[in-house]
Amino acid sequence: MIKSLFLLFLLCPLPLLADFSGKCVSVADGDTITVLTAENIQIKVRLYGIDCPEKKQDFGQKAKEFTASLVFDKQVDVKESEKDRYGRTIGRVYRDGKYVNLEIIKAGFAWHYKQYSKDVDLADAESRARESKVGLWSGKPIPPWEFRKIIKSP
Repeated sequence: MIKSLFLLFLLCPLPLLADFSGKCVSVADGDTITVLTAENIQIKVRLYGIDCPEKKQDFGQKAKEFTASLVFDKQVDVKESEKDRYGRTIGRVYRDGKYVNLEIIKAGFAWHYKQYSKDVDLADAESRARESKVGLWSGKPIPPWEFRKIIKSP
């Protein structure tokens, strides 16, 4: 019985997380992109540790445009950390060695998503952007997780 279970485990391995590279072919919003790999596979990537305004929120469109300016139609490297409940890859995205997730926060187009990330660099970058009042911090922004609750309420 134990041998059978072990054999079954070997034949059905758990999916492994993998780092990959490819061309960014789509930017859905400020924190979600699609990458086309060399194997011609499209992978939707939710940027790790950040949450940008929703498209209908103030700065939502600007966040999307800023992300697009960094990655659209460019080669990127993705370090995958996990899959989310929608099956998207959660990843740290790099272009030419620059950490894209961090650049978006520095420019004031995202919150550090503390509920899912303990990244000190992202937290520090958000604090500096807030203090400098850049991007969405120039006003009184509503966090996207609160905005989503407002939209869902009757």
